[in-house]
Amino acid sequence: MSGRRDPRRQAAHGNKQQLRRLGLGFVLLVGLSGGTMALQGGASLQMVALSTLGFLVAGGALLWYLQWIVS
Repeated sequence: MSGRRDPRRQAAHGNKQQLRRLGLGFVLLVGLSGGTMALQGGASLQMVALSTLGFLVAGGALLWYLQWIVS
């Protein structure tokens, strides 16, 4: 090929980027919702941070599982 890029390859790269952003948004949504629940439950700041971290890990595990099912 004379310096031309394959449009299908570019589209596939763009889709991977969009899926990665969607996955990151999903993990953040799960983590922040866990922190919000702890905050509304009257937890201390340490517990809010710990629950946010725990829910971020849980969101990552859910994302991995969903990707594993789809592929």
